[in-house]
Amino acid sequence: MSQDFFYGTGKRKTSVSRTRLYKGTGSITVNGRELGDYFPRATLQMIIRQPLKLTKTLEKFNIACRVTGGGLSGQAQAVRHGISRALLEFDPEMRGVLKRAGFLTRDSRVKERKKYGQRAARARFQYSKR
Repeated sequence: MSQDFFYGTGKRKTSVSRTRLYKGTGSITVNGRELGDYFPRATLQMIIRQPLKLTKTLEKFNIACRVTGGGLSGQAQAVRHGISRALLEFDPEMRGVLKRAGFLTRDSRVKERKKYGQRAARARFQYSKR
């Protein structure tokens, strides 16, 4: 079975990104919109392009992402994780470079749940002595 794209799932906090890499010229679309429209901050765009710059494949692929959940920062990091996994599917030799940069490790830090009898996850209600 011949595949015309490489797939990777990326996750961060509550965001999930389904990423497809197609052979192309380097355009990136997120949820049907251009990268600059969806992620207006330059730092988020830089985060997404990091694995492509590291592996020198910035102009080799067109990238289409579907991302859900979370905020913009978490979504950008989920897209980066998905692109890294898809690049690994394209060329397993890139594993060492991507692993050293930390792009293949799923960042498992999520918001801690609020506990009963407390104001927040760790903050207690204000104590009144009298």
